Amino acid sequence: PAHAYPFFKRFSHFIGNYGGAWWEQEKEFAEFKGSIIMTTNCIKKPLESYKNRIFTTDMVAMPGVKHIANHDFSEAINTALNSEEMPENIKGTIDVGFARQTLVNSADAIIKMVEEGKIKKFVVMAGCDSNDKERVYYSELASRLSNDSVILTAGCAKYRYNRLNLGDIDGLPRVIDAGQCNDSYSLAIAALKLKEKLNLNDINTLPIYYEIAWYEQKAVIVLLALLYLGVKNIRLGYKLPAFLSENVADFLVKNFNIMAVSNVEDSLKYINGNR
Repeated sequence: PAHAYPFFKRFSHFIGNYGGAWWEQEKEFAEFKGSIIMTTNCIKKPLESYKNRIFTTDMVAMPGVKHIANHDFSEAINTALNSEEMPENIKGTIDVGFARQTLVNSADAIIKMVEEGKIKKFVVMAGCDSNDKERVYYSELASRLSNDSVILTAGCAKYRYNRLNLGDIDGLPRVIDAGQCNDSYSLAIAALKLKEKLNLNDINTLPIYYEIAWYEQKAVIVLLALLYLGVKNIRLGYKLPAFLSENVADFLVKNFNIMAVSNVEDSLKYINGNR
């Protein structure tokens, strides 16, 4: 969320996070009475109830939706200023803003907690989400991870567990939210920084476990980036991509030990040391 960036903290109207994963937008955008600006490709065909107050910009576009060119947001701003009041019915807080520089700046403190045994493992639970009922897997897995584990997340996958109040470890939230799908880069940089600080030769010797939630192309790019870095033992789910042919799957299994998600019990056994 944009309000996490230090520059934007001077603007009091950047008040917080609204809504959840992309697939909930028809309900949430209808309930939200303000102006909506889409900056990523996760836009669905708008309902009539909010079609006149949703906008796209930059590379995002949708037939019938007003597109903002040259970053002239005046129409979107005026729409927001003239919008209906809506009740303040969202309570609680979530921790955000753990992008690349924040994580790198926190590296020494995090390593100290690792060396002291306060953090035993990191679980990368980044990627996409959908309304598939099976994806409750990620909520259950997050809630059952040991208290000495930290979840590294980015993308819509986080909405399965970022409101579970999983607590913190010496002030470090147990859910480290780097941002949207594209910000998975920050998590890769953090892993490489930990590898460097701990003087390790192989990224796979870090106490990091990968539970990548696949749904569409951006999560595939995340997976390809991890493979390029040489990361092995990735658990991919909740369903495997349809384009993953038998030959490609066989190659990934043999060379990277890619695994499909099965159930929470098996995942917990794996994460707790039974690799």
